[in-house]
Amino acid sequence: GAAARAAAPQFLIMAGTGASGRDKRATASRLKTELGGESSTAAAGELRALLERVLAPAAGTGGGEAAAEALEWCRCLLSGGEPWDSFVQAVRAYDPATLCGLVWTANFVAYRCRTCGISPCMSLCAECFHQGEHAGHDYNMFRSQAGGACDCGDSNVMREAGFCKRHRIKSNSNVPCVPKDLLMMSELVLPQFIFSLIQHLREGYNEPALDLPSEKDLHKILQVLEPHVSFLEDLTKMGGAMRSVLTQVLTSQQFYKDLSSGVGENACAKKSHEKYLIALKGSGLAFPEDKIACGMQEQGAGTSTLAVQGLAGATATSGQGDSSDEEDQDGSQGVGKRKRVKLSSTTKDQSIMDVLKHKCFLEELLFWTIKYEFPQKMVTFLLNMLPDQDYKIAFTKTFVQHYAFIMKTLKKSHESDTMSNRIVHISVQLFSNEELARQVTEECQLLDIMVTVLLYMMESCLIKSELQDEENSLHVVVNCGEALLKNNTYWPLVSDFINILSHQSVAKKFLEDHGLLVTWMNFVSFFQGMNLNKRELNEHVEFESQTYYAAFAAELEACAQPMWGLLSHCKVRETQEYTRNVVRYCLEALQDWFDAINFVDEPAPNQVTFHLPLHRYFAMFLSKAVKCQELDLDTILPDQEMLMKLMIHPLQIQASLSEIHSNMWVRNGLQIKGQAMTYVQSHFCNSMIDPDIYLLQVCASRLDPDYFISSVFERFKVVDLLTMASQHQNTVLDSEHERSMLEGALTFLVLLLSLRLHLGMTDDEILRAEMVAQLCMNDRTHKNPNPKSGIIPGSLSFESVLSAVADFKAPVFEPGGSMQQGMYTPKAEVWDKEFDPVMVILRTVYRRDVQSAMDRYTAFLKQSGKFPGNPWPPYKKRTPLHPSYKGLIKLLHCKTLHIVLFTLLYKILMDHQNLSEHVLCMVLYLIELGLENSPEQESDEEESAGGQERCHDSWFPGSNLVSNMRHFINYVRVRVPETAPEVKREPPASTSSDGLASSQNSGTAQVFSLVAERRKKFQEIINRNTSEANQVVRPKTSMKWSAPGATPQLTTAILEVKESILSLLIKLHHKLSGKQNSYYPPWLDDVDVLIHPEIPRYSHGDGMTAVERILLKAAIQSRLNKRIIEEICRKVTPPVPPKKISSAEKKTLDKEERRQKARERQQKLLAEFASRQKSFMETAMDVESPEADIAMEVATSEQHVSEAIYDCVICGQSGPSTEDRPTGLVVLLQASSVLGQCRNSTEPKRLPTTEEEQIYPWDTCAALHDVRLTTLQRYFRDSSCLQAVSIGWEGGVYVQTCGHTLHIDCHKSYMESLRNDQVLQGFSVDKGEFTCPLCRQFANSVLPCYPGNNVERSLWQSHSNKCMQDLVQEVEDLQEQLGTFPVSISSETNLSKEMESVMKDIKSTTQKKYTDYSKTLGSPDNDFLFMYSVARTNLELELVHRGGNLCSGGASTAGKRSCLNQLFHVLAMHMRLYSIDSAYNPWRKLTQLDETHPALLPEVPVLYRDVSSLLLIQILTMPQPLQKEHFTCIIKVLFTLLYTQALAALSVKCSAEDRMAWKESGALRKHTSSGEKSWEVLLGHVITELSKGKMYEEGETEELTVVNPDSVECYLQQFCLPFLRIASLLQHHLFGGDLPSCQEDEEFTVLASCLGLLPSFQSAHQFTSASCLDWPVPAFDMISQWCSELDSFGDRHPDQVKALLIQEPKWDLPRLLQLPENYNTIFQYYHRKTCTVCTKVPKDPAVCLVCGTFVCLKGLCCKQQSYCECVLHSQNCGAGTGIFLLINASVIIIIRGHRFCLWGSVYLDAHGEEDRDLRRGKPLYICKERYKVLEQQWVSHTFDHINKRWGPHYNGL
Repeated sequence: GAAARAAAPQFLIMAGTGASGRDKRATASRLKTELGGESSTAAAGELRALLERVLAPAAGTGGGEAAAEALEWCRCLLSGGEPWDSFVQAVRAYDPATLCGLVWTANFVAYRCRTCGISPCMSLCAECFHQGEHAGHDYNMFRSQAGGACDCGDSNVMREAGFCKRHRIKSNSNVPCVPKDLLMMSELVLPQFIFSLIQHLREGYNEPALDLPSEKDLHKILQVLEPHVSFLEDLTKMGGAMRSVLTQVLTSQQFYKDLSSGVGENACAKKSHEKYLIALKGSGLAFPEDKIACGMQEQGAGTSTLAVQGLAGATATSGQGDSSDEEDQDGSQGVGKRKRVKLSSTTKDQSIMDVLKHKCFLEELLFWTIKYEFPQKMVTFLLNMLPDQDYKIAFTKTFVQHYAFIMKTLKKSHESDTMSNRIVHISVQLFSNEELARQVTEECQLLDIMVTVLLYMMESCLIKSELQDEENSLHVVVNCGEALLKNNTYWPLVSDFINILSHQSVAKKFLEDHGLLVTWMNFVSFFQGMNLNKRELNEHVEFESQTYYAAFAAELEACAQPMWGLLSHCKVRETQEYTRNVVRYCLEALQDWFDAINFVDEPAPNQVTFHLPLHRYFAMFLSKAVKCQELDLDTILPDQEMLMKLMIHPLQIQASLSEIHSNMWVRNGLQIKGQAMTYVQSHFCNSMIDPDIYLLQVCASRLDPDYFISSVFERFKVVDLLTMASQHQNTVLDSEHERSMLEGALTFLVLLLSLRLHLGMTDDEILRAEMVAQLCMNDRTHKNPNPKSGIIPGSLSFESVLSAVADFKAPVFEPGGSMQQGMYTPKAEVWDKEFDPVMVILRTVYRRDVQSAMDRYTAFLKQSGKFPGNPWPPYKKRTPLHPSYKGLIKLLHCKTLHIVLFTLLYKILMDHQNLSEHVLCMVLYLIELGLENSPEQESDEEESAGGQERCHDSWFPGSNLVSNMRHFINYVRVRVPETAPEVKREPPASTSSDGLASSQNSGTAQVFSLVAERRKKFQEIINRNTSEANQVVRPKTSMKWSAPGATPQLTTAILEVKESILSLLIKLHHKLSGKQNSYYPPWLDDVDVLIHPEIPRYSHGDGMTAVERILLKAAIQSRLNKRIIEEICRKVTPPVPPKKISSAEKKTLDKEERRQKARERQQKLLAEFASRQKSFMETAMDVESPEADIAMEVATSEQHVSEAIYDCVICGQSGPSTEDRPTGLVVLLQASSVLGQCRNSTEPKRLPTTEEEQIYPWDTCAALHDVRLTTLQRYFRDSSCLQAVSIGWEGGVYVQTCGHTLHIDCHKSYMESLRNDQVLQGFSVDKGEFTCPLCRQFANSVLPCYPGNNVERSLWQSHSNKCMQDLVQEVEDLQEQLGTFPVSISSETNLSKEMESVMKDIKSTTQKKYTDYSKTLGSPDNDFLFMYSVARTNLELELVHRGGNLCSGGASTAGKRSCLNQLFHVLAMHMRLYSIDSAYNPWRKLTQLDETHPALLPEVPVLYRDVSSLLLIQILTMPQPLQKEHFTCIIKVLFTLLYTQALAALSVKCSAEDRMAWKESGALRKHTSSGEKSWEVLLGHVITELSKGKMYEEGETEELTVVNPDSVECYLQQFCLPFLRIASLLQHHLFGGDLPSCQEDEEFTVLASCLGLLPSFQSAHQFTSASCLDWPVPAFDMISQWCSELDSFGDRHPDQVKALLIQEPKWDLPRLLQLPENYNTIFQYYHRKTCTVCTKVPKDPAVCLVCGTFVCLKGLCCKQQSYCECVLHSQNCGAGTGIFLLINASVIIIIRGHRFCLWGSVYLDAHGEEDRDLRRGKPLYICKERYKVLEQQWVSHTFDHINKRWGPHYNGL
């Protein structure tokens, strides 16, 4: 060593920090050679000194340069002076890649294949998934929540068949051995590198002060270390060879000792070691030397006595253990203010919690990783090493060793969410592997550690339980208000626990270890009775705590899921022992619990907890024992007394549910309803209500039935109601709650007696029953018949059962309707045979779902003709009971129940108050259950003689329902209030006066008290137990609270009854049918009924059917019953209402009943009304719904009214629109670029999904119009250019209305009120937005209605006789006299003001760039152009909405929303402000021959002008209202120009020979009479004229294929059609009159004659387009004049003369991009694609469906002037409307101006369902109908009306 040290100094001088790369490489290779040679020790010393110098922490914190320098050195040294890249290649060659092990972080897209996975957590990276063969497997794609790693190649986690091509090769088969010198340097350099990393971490950590966490400092250190960790990560990616070197370094104890122990003279190392010790101490961890030397002795971890120390501050005996806990918890919790309780846990093994000893780098590295709260980089590095097997084992052990420390850090963390995700990211990789989990369980006591750590964690938030006996309770529960529970902080630990319990070998160890089971039951008991609710009796609770969700989540995750995990390993007979263990310790814990809360036999009143996990463990293990393990139930059940205690709390929950639904808990706020719902909700029900009901069933089957039944009615507080008297006093319940509580009690009994979920149904039967119940309530989507969380959609039985019980309804579409998904609906035979109301009642969260199921059932019966009326719930036969539970039947055959049933039937028959149809229904259901499940058949011979003795209280002779049914009860003694009517009656003569003594003989039934009965039985049971066990008799329950308030005086009266259950049933039948003698025993007509009782006519029906069914069953079961029924029917008398009730009382009873009925009716009406209103609101907005017809159609009001009348929808008055008080139409103005998206190809563009496909916008309508205008502006005078075209293809303003009108002043006040209304509307009032007051359609302006007569419409219908010349002159004169606008502009009327303001609105709707085309700023030509283009945009869009042509005719839907007439008036008024200089008036050019000479910048030649634009300019500059004859005149003139343009375009398309031919044939016929109306002649003339210029000079022309006369005629018609369509629409809007409909091939002729171009309609075959021409001046002269303009232009610019000719303008309708069939094609291409603007891969990529642009949603990277990229793009591409597909979510969002909405998805899975956010990750396919709907809404601009949920996006998308 000495030599080495001496050599160091002079070397250090040479290796100054600034050493160049070449020096470093030289030094490195020199050292490498020396180390390989003799002087290796010296070289090693030199190397160590160099590294100490380079890696010293001081330099590291100095900044990034030093760190970079250090890494540069390391790279050189590792590679021994070689270039780094070639070194990397060399090492990679030795990689035996058997495992993939790719590590990813949150949001990464991975795959999971259930077919190939052994562990449910298995996941694959996309590359391995696509390289493997998973076709047809059950796989899905998912976005990782916490991060993960690829399991490809790991046969412990997945089946080898699923490995990808790369990882199928077995290891070490062909990988050569690693040469020694390759990694020699690494082995020397890496220990010091890793140590330097640890030193940095030590240096950087300061124990946070108690008040301020120093997260900032931690982040700073981590940033400095980022390059170091990245370097390590790169090393791990070099493959197996380098990983094994790293493993060796990380796990070697020798290296750690040498470098880190702080011994030696290096001051720096010493200091860092001290910091390390401080950090350990600060973490509440002792250094092992202070404690027992780390041997983890097991000291029976569980016998922890739950002795509660009164002081909250008394810390546990763990010395400095958790003392810091008190300060951590800020005392600000509202709920958490209850005093904390600490347990003295002396006996728990402290070594698990408080001892840590680090023996190697890996261990200390993990320690710091935890201390720094799991930085992502470190986690990734540690996980990247896992493919190395030795490392995996070492790391797992280290992780387990630090488990307690992880928990402590997690509890204190401020970022517990992030930290939880990172912990699970690691642990799921370790614990999913069964082999590894088993090894760690055996060697490191993994289970002990986990259970102890969980116990410790929960102990920090315990409070005293207030259940039962508040003062003396010794039980402690978790406080759900604590952050630990509220924020779910415990989930990483619990999820690890659940994960390891899924491995059979581990679970077996757990179930065999008694100590562990005791500890675990201890843990579970912390949750027993948490979140106790106390009923508020006086005022409403002031603070509604929301802790209940935390409580439910905690029980589900921390208790139920581990329970399900354990149960899954108790499936076979061999596992009986496990069940015995669990049940034994569970019962012990329950006994402790009952003792701790001081429980005797009565639950405390008015409190309920929904959390009884110990009961549920007990119940579920019992169920498993009987179902799968063939255990004898009685061998594991406790004694009767324990069973009586066990049933109390679950029964209390059932009664409380009923109380909550009866509104008895309203003062506790909404949260109590929330609890009642959560308890039965689909995720919770199989861990909560199901075990509870099962446990009650078990208790019922083993306890005395009379005791059980009376307990039920007592818990439900309806004992006092069960009396034969007509009046009673209920001491514990208000009368308004009695009825629903009675319904609740009976319903509960029905559930209890008919559910078979755990009593003998097979799993498939259960699945089927669950599914049927769900489907009967509502149609369900595939993911949603979610029966119970235990059953996953996708399991084989799931699919087969689903197809057995349900039919798939594919999604249907109404245009504009709501988006539907594929639904499953029950098959008919399911309704017929399997609909089970009991199951539905059990599974409904809302009462309305039961109603919904009944409504659907009713509808089915009506439709299938099985039953027309209102049916009762059908009775469904049950699966046979498992023999172990036969005792349950006793409940149906016990006197107590029969007395209750008899009493209720009697009360219903006598119309006592508070009974409903539901009560009767349940009573009959119970009777029927009793008949179906009768004990052994009774012998009919057993006559009344023998029965008499047993009839000790004259109620019923025995306990069998079949015989009790026929037992007549003559007199009953009742206790009634003294005021009751019964009291006044004399006792019947037969009764002797000494009352009770002789009542035996007269058969008067005793007063029957349920409560007394129950107390008696209870005492019997207790005494029976006592005599067995010789204990002291328990005290009888104190009665102190049973009678609140003074009980009224009761007296005894005797009631004459003389009925049996059978007679009551028959009389009820009469009562229900409203007819006397309505019941006739069916077997008298048809004896077969008794032999084949299963008659379909009895299976569906109402109450009468039910009674008939019951009587039939009673008759079948006993001949005696049959005889008695016949007798009763023979002598039946009309049912007399009982004499005892006076008429006055009867009235009040009737009133009650009537009120009740009225209330029910009202409820029904309200519900109906609400649903009607809802559906109206949905349809009223639709594109084609008939409701919109009520909107007054402005355009076609009747002709005979002289003035248009408008209704104001705000003030409701009608009247004309006047100049002073104008009326306006509610309109929505929106900028639109839809027209600009038309392309001239019929094939729609596809969304690119590969690099090759690209979309270029050059062939869109907008682009071509743009180019044309720019070209014109190059050569012609600006103002003339701006009149030669229209703009508005992009950013044009579209105006639409809902058709409703309002006074403009009313509207202003309406807007004021909206502005003051602070409610958040979905729109912005400041921008003028509002919703139509009548139909609520979105709008943002009001278009004034032009006051005027409707007369002129009819005046000009007749054809005028003026000749063409006169009309032409008139038009010209009218254009000259600008001043004659009827509403003179000079006078500022309200109307003109409004017109100006709406014009401003129209202008501001679109962006400046879409209105400014002039070269000179602010030129009036700009406005002029913009205004007539608005008209053009609206006409063109209407055409598009009509499908691009006018064949359908009629006023169509588009017409209804159109407000073109009013819009024209507004535009015309403004256009008239701009005079066209008469010299340049295009009208002259069209109608006169003049010889003007070209100016400097000539005007646009007439043949280059767009005829439709000219039409609008002409019309809008004429004085309004226009006369029809002038309109026709303008059309005729413009048609001549259009026709000439068509000829010119055609001539360019012919070949030169064709041109010659036409020229000659035209010249021949030029002077015939019809020359001006023949296209040959005119074409010839055009060719002649144009030949004078340079038009035909260049060659390449796309030739017309065949130039025969027909094709020419066709070409000309097609060329003219667009103009004719626009003109016809315009005429339709200006003058009314319908558009004729026609075939497509006739469209030209029909429109021409409609416009008055065709003088008389000729028959089609000889029709030519030229016959429509009507030339104002001789045709040839006119044409020559127009052509000469082109010739002179051509002389100057020969290259442009042809390009500017208007070609055939044939545009296809606007379409969105076509999407691929399968969503995966889009996803795979786009989700990793880089953005062209910022060149990063966006976090939320999106693509525009209009133009295919790829954008970053919400990305700050592409933000410009505070606009995010999507918003920006929506303005550029759609003038404010954007349609984007979000790649990672498969949904479409719409941006409209400043608002956006989620539109939904157009990709559905195989079951027709959306998968938003790709949660389920199933393959998705395009739904063409949905895409059509989207496209239709885009084209028709109805996004605002149809989508309801809009929100502002604040430019942040």
